[in-house]
This record gives sequence, structure tokens and C-alpha cells, in this order.
Amino acid sequence: MSGLAFERELEFAHGRADQVSPLIRRIVCNNPGPFTFTGTGTYIVGQDSVAVIDPGPIDDAHYGALLADLDGKTVSHIIITHTHVDHSPLAARLMADTGAKTYAYGPHGSGRARQVESGDVRLDASGDSDFAPDITVAHGDVIEGAGWSLEAVFTPGHTSNHMAFALREENALFSGDHVMAWSTSVIAPPDGNMSDYFASLQTVLGRDDEIYWPTHGPPKKAPRDFVRGFVTHRKMREEAIYRRIQKGDRTIGEIVKAVYSEVDPKLHPAAAMSTFAHIEHLLEREKVVTDGAPTLVSEYRVK
Repeated sequence: MSGLAFERELEFAHGRADQVSPLIRRIVCNNPGPFTFTGTGTYIVGQDSVAVIDPGPIDDAHYGALLADLDGKTVSHIIITHTHVDHSPLAARLMADTGAKTYAYGPHGSGRARQVESGDVRLDASGDSDFAPDITVAHGDVIEGAGWSLEAVFTPGHTSNHMAFALREENALFSGDHVMAWSTSVIAPPDGNMSDYFASLQTVLGRDDEIYWPTHGPPKKAPRDFVRGFVTHRKMREEAIYRRIQKGDRTIGEIVKAVYSEVDPKLHPAAAMSTFAHIEHLLEREKVVTDGAPTLVSEYRVK
């Protein structure tokens, strides 16, 4: 996994607004967890007239801290990287209180017209289905404010509507959950897609951003070698999954026990979703097959 050295040190206090660059302030919500790390980082871009990126989950304390920092400022834009419940739900309250419009690729699931079911369990329970942007943005669009400009960089994979935003004035990329310094990104079908994720990693590799500001965890400076490490890591993981199927493992449960043997069993459900995403990628390339529509409980075999 060359180049993939995680960084987990972050100086912060929940609810405190920190000036992390000349144009960027960050407030971290007190919602730590295995997928949010220290919590959701809400970014405030600009000085007197600002954009708010990923307001966060429904959390009164976090919203109070955000409003306190916005006191005396004008919120001109509310920008959403993607519609998971730890990123977008507070946008509605912020819009109602400030009158600012919301900007995003689209509602949850808008990047892929498909649903995958496993029995009675819907596989994407973390989606914020209530959010729809006032203004939709496409790859290459530029959102401009007072002293700042943000270029939309479409990066589906973690979700189908994931959009990163490049702050041109600082050669920085708000990478959302696409690339994070502290951990790999969860790719969970039906909305997450591994083929899209690989393509989106190539998208950011083709850019010259000097620093990434993910929504969770610390920033990543000089990120290109790190992104290359992500590509290598995902390819190695997929090859390990393929080898288990070659050796006779038929179910995702069997594969997870073998491939993720060193991972805390509490995280095996997430590992199962990632394995499912890799298997979808193998199915797309006709390296494995299954009978009927692929699900978490299907049986798989080499073609």
C-alpha cells in the first residue's frame, strides 16, 4: 500500500471555530464514531460574506456554534458535498435562518438510477432523502462569492452525488468523504459504486491541488501520492476478494472472514458492504458471476 500512510492527529475542540487557513474556518461537530472519526467538520469559506460547506447532522449544539461564528457575517451559499445524514440535514435550518440557497449535485441517489435490496433491508439507510438543492451544480461549474471561488469537481463513488469543491484562491480541495487522511472511504451499494470510485480517484489525480480538506479528520497536504496509494490499496483488496472466490468462497460472509480477519468484527458489516462493492466491480468486468441480481446474500463464482 505504497503512499497510503494515514494521519489521525487533529487539533480541535468540538464546537470551536478554528481559522485553519486565510479563507477557511472549521467547526467540528460532536458526533464522533467509526465512520465520522472525530466528527463532521463544517467549513466556513470567506470573511464577511461566506459559504458554508456541509452544515452537518441534526445537532443543536453544533448548529449553535455555527450560528455564533456566523454572527455579523452574511451567508451567501450553502454547499453540500453529498447527502449522508452526517453532512446535509442542517442545511434546511441554515437556509431558513439566513435565506441562502443550497448548492449540490442533486438529491440523494440522483447519480445512479438504481436500488438494491436484500430481503427487507434497504442498503442505504444513511442517506438524507429530505434534501434537494436549490441550485444543482455540474462538474466544472464555478460558484463565486466575495473574495473566493469554488470549482465543482464531480467525484462519485462514496455516493452517486458526491461533489468535491476546489477553492481556487488557495489551490485547495474540499474533498468531502472521497479522500480522507485518516481512513479509506466506505463504498456501500446501492448508491456507492466501486467503478465510479476508481474513476473519481483518477479525476483528482489529474488535478494539482496542494491540500485536501475532508469533512472528517485532518487535512492532507501534497495529496497525489496518497491518492495513488488509495488506488493501489483498492486494487489489492479487490484482488484478494477475487482470489477467495477462486479458492471456493461463495458468500460475502465467507470472504469477509478471510480478507478482513485483522479487522474488528464490529466493523465487519461495513466490510461486507465494501466487499459487495468490489464484487459489483468484478461482475461489471465479467470476472465473476452470480445467479439473478447480486445481493449481500448471493453466491458468487468465477466465470
